[in-house]
Amino acid sequence: MTPQTNGKPRNIAILTSGGDSQGMNAAVRAVVRTGISRGVEVYAIYNGYQGMVEGGDQVRRMEWGDVGGILHLGGTVIGTARCAEFRTREGRLKAAHNLIEKDIDRLVVIGGDGSLTGADIFRQEWPGLLAELVEKGDITAEQAAHHSNLMIAGLVGSIDNDMFGTDMTIGADTALHRIVEAVDALASTAASHMRTFVVEVMGRHSGYLALMSAIATGANYVLIPENPPASDNWEDEMCETIAAGRKAGRRHSIVIVAEGATDLQGNPIKSDFIKRVLEEKLHDDTRVTILGHVQRGGTPSAFDRWHSTLLGYAAVNELLSCPPDAEPKLIGLRQHDVVASSLMTNVVKTQEVAKVIAAHDYEQAMQMRGGSFAESFRIFRTLIRAHPREPQAGQRQLRILVLHGGGPAPGMNTAVRAAVRLGLDKGNRMFAAYNGFEGLAAGDVREMNWMSVHGLVAQGGAELGTSRKSLAPEDLSAIADNLEKFQINAILMIGGLAGYRGLYAMMQNRPDYAAFNIPMVCLPATINNNLPGSEQSIGADTALNGIVYDVDKIKQSAVATRRAFIVEVMGRDSGYLALMSGMAAGAERVYIPERYMTLTDLEADAAELKHGFEHGKRLGLIIRNENADLIYNTDFVMAVLEREGGNVFDVRKVVLGHVQQGGNPSPFDRIQATRLTSRCIDYLMEEAGQEPPGAAMIGLIGGKVTFTDLALMPSLMQPKQSRPKNEWWMRLLPIARTMAERPGGE
Repeated sequence: MTPQTNGKPRNIAILTSGGDSQGMNAAVRAVVRTGISRGVEVYAIYNGYQGMVEGGDQVRRMEWGDVGGILHLGGTVIGTARCAEFRTREGRLKAAHNLIEKDIDRLVVIGGDGSLTGADIFRQEWPGLLAELVEKGDITAEQAAHHSNLMIAGLVGSIDNDMFGTDMTIGADTALHRIVEAVDALASTAASHMRTFVVEVMGRHSGYLALMSAIATGANYVLIPENPPASDNWEDEMCETIAAGRKAGRRHSIVIVAEGATDLQGNPIKSDFIKRVLEEKLHDDTRVTILGHVQRGGTPSAFDRWHSTLLGYAAVNELLSCPPDAEPKLIGLRQHDVVASSLMTNVVKTQEVAKVIAAHDYEQAMQMRGGSFAESFRIFRTLIRAHPREPQAGQRQLRILVLHGGGPAPGMNTAVRAAVRLGLDKGNRMFAAYNGFEGLAAGDVREMNWMSVHGLVAQGGAELGTSRKSLAPEDLSAIADNLEKFQINAILMIGGLAGYRGLYAMMQNRPDYAAFNIPMVCLPATINNNLPGSEQSIGADTALNGIVYDVDKIKQSAVATRRAFIVEVMGRDSGYLALMSGMAAGAERVYIPERYMTLTDLEADAAELKHGFEHGKRLGLIIRNENADLIYNTDFVMAVLEREGGNVFDVRKVVLGHVQQGGNPSPFDRIQATRLTSRCIDYLMEEAGQEPPGAAMIGLIGGKVTFTDLALMPSLMQPKQSRPKNEWWMRLLPIARTMAERPGGE
């Protein structure tokens, strides 16, 4: 039922303003469909504040189907434009009149800090604007009374990821994808010619894109606004770093510079200047690539689709539940939880960073960006070295073993690279067991050096090899012998459930094998995202993006031929990939092992699909987890749909298979693999010499890096399924249904 006051409807409008960013369309779709599901009329204001000022057909009521087929589109289908008139009171008076005509007094605004500030000014002036409209006779006193307050929910659309109140802004993840894809491509041609590339990325006051892309691509130097080079002769420092890398065997060099980078005095550092320095001092063959607005364009990443969907859904519920005089809220994301906080408090904090940078208080700027940003910068400074630092006097030297367990996952190689380099830089010796526990039992252990992991940051697969072998008693004995033979006194296992079980078995057998009394840590790496102690596994984001991009192509085929497709994805006993790809790709139904399928459900789904196709529907999409049901498998579901569909629609199945485990890791998987590995090395060094030494699982829980006792693993898992008891993504199932199920089955 539509929320009303004295019989008058309370409608919602959405607009996109400022620079476009990928994922805005997903948010628009979510606002429209959530509003309709809640019985509210939803209007789209075309071309931002300009459309609000012009009114007329620029403010259009949206139907359910109006936002179909837009999830995969970049930019914003409802447009954005600068509006000088809205900055005047006269312009805002026109805008208020146009909203009152449509009974709108709730706004979802997607934009940057300028757009959100404009919305708050409009809200503050609203009572005065309505009073003036009444006085002029443009609206009635009754209309003004019914819409006495303007309620605002703000979503941040900005590729710079520079806004307080949210971990990620809409579009930032996709922009990072564009940059990383470009730098990966440049790296291959640069290596062929032994060239240096200077890559300029966006970020006037924010170094997020520059720093994170530098970590994700293995760049050799980065320049960001928050932390200029520490000395006035930074050019020499940069050249020394790059020259040392060349001498160590690197065939190419990449320098990434944010468009707002400066020196200590605040003088801009431009890409052409860097090119000239490198050519003059190193005589390098240097090229400049300015990525420009390509960073804003293209298909949104899977994250930007489902993340924006969550925010749009939450924005509508916030506007329909908050009191009329509530202050405007910014709807953001903290790890996987949606949070609502003071809009203007966050805007002021965001603008303060730019002021701090302008005042050359760079230490404060880094602190304001948060601990993970500063930590990432420190890690990057270590990884770009040509050689590890010399061990300090009296520093304890560990012999740390790195190995994999379980199936391959994109990001495993990135983690190995980080482990070897960060471990060596802290004075340790690093070893690798090839082919997982099977190789360790066979004694296939090799010492690693700094350059043995060169080039691994962007490679998919697992160069060390892996296996799913379960450890038998004789394996434990052989592993203990080899740990003693190679004098290993710490273990980092990067892998999936088989690897966790292997390390757990070793920990359980410590009383029988002295060699197992060493610190151990599991780093989660599996596309299934089914591990205890972490809400996100390395590799799952890459697999999710691969699925979504493949499904985009499948949907294009379906539209052309009036077909329903059943897409089977991996995941084993975890529905993560199926549910999240269903949200990101716009599936009508998702079948997952956490929710039992029934024949009644299947019949209802078939009937709904048939009804839809009979009334103009052009495509159908069902995503099914490989283990959703042993009886109602993909072939069975296809047979039912074919029978019920008759000559109304065709049905095809697609089993994506092991392609989901392949591909180069996504930026998220590269960055998180690096950050988590850094913490693992610190953990192993801290636990060395403790009695008993720690055995833990590292992971991201609630946005924080957390170590969980490995002994708790069985209690955190479902008794008969290979998945943890707590699966945060199951909270999103009602949202997925809201996006897919048209009210009333119309």
